[in-house]
Amino acid sequence: MSGTSTELDDLDLRILNVLQSDASLTNQALAERVHASPPTCLRRVRRLTAAGVIEKHVAILNTEALGTGLTAICEITLDIQTADHYAAFEALVIQEDAILQCYRVSPGPDFVVVAQVTDMPAYHALAHRVFTSQRNVRNVRTFFATHRAKFDTRALLPQPGPRRP
Repeated sequence: MSGTSTELDDLDLRILNVLQSDASLTNQALAERVHASPPTCLRRVRRLTAAGVIEKHVAILNTEALGTGLTAICEITLDIQTADHYAAFEALVIQEDAILQCYRVSPGPDFVVVAQVTDMPAYHALAHRVFTSQRNVRNVRTFFATHRAKFDTRALLPQPGPRRP
């Protein structure tokens, strides 16, 4: 969604809440959990998907079990801060599989990037490829996660409005 808001009623919010916890539910199981009929539930999920409220369904993997447990949180400052230079950096970052998240931020650095790599040599290769070899990158400051106290993918849902008579 590009900054537009979709009207969500109580049933939409219940569906979204359940799907954020377990998107693998069958339509039947989802309908039972949100107290709706399966056809209504399916219609609502399709509408929420078409409206861009639901972007995609994914499996969340345990990075430590996979051996890709090094999380790098990088602050990036560009030398020239124009819309074209921001877009060029974002285009580069989007192509990199190890980069999971990229945010343009203010104030402070221009970007905060979250990357997931196997080890320090993999981080150094990533940093060279995406950050230090780029002419417009002025500064890179990286923090390495030593412990993850919380990780969640849930979006904050709006509160349901008052019921109409």
